[in-house]
Amino acid sequence: MLKEPAILPYRPCVGIMLLNEKGKVFVAKRIDTEVAAWQMPQGGIDNGEDPERAAFREMEEEIGSRNAEIIKVHEDWLQYDLPDHLIGKVWKGKYRGQRMKWYLMRYLGQDSDIDLETHQPEFSTWRWLDVNELPKTIVEFKRPLYAELVRYFGPLVNLEVKI
Repeated sequence: MLKEPAILPYRPCVGIMLLNEKGKVFVAKRIDTEVAAWQMPQGGIDNGEDPERAAFREMEEEIGSRNAEIIKVHEDWLQYDLPDHLIGKVWKGKYRGQRMKWYLMRYLGQDSDIDLETHQPEFSTWRWLDVNELPKTIVEFKRPLYAELVRYFGPLVNLEVKI
């Protein structure tokens, strides 16, 4: 029997807005969806794990590298709700959405260091994208969260571009 979404908790997660030297943001296309779903690296925080440690672990698990440095951490925990048709189908039906700590990071490696063929691949392809394009690339139910990330981190992106 499915629980009512309102009583389900949010899954604790981290997300990474990863910038290259040109101020572009890393996005990758998920392999487990029927629609073209691009997203930034993100994932769950393990029990007892520090969010910062989780961010670097998730980055390595998803793109094969943790070669980055933190520029800024979002001051708030951001959350989104799953649409009704996904509740009960993802995360073994235990959560109604995700509550996330987001990190703006500078990628210190080379593009050739990025390897999506990790232990448990989540993405089929990747690219660097202009920060203002982010909300248009994500699935609709995550767009408000991505718009907040662009609002909060966007002004810092151009400051981080190496000339």
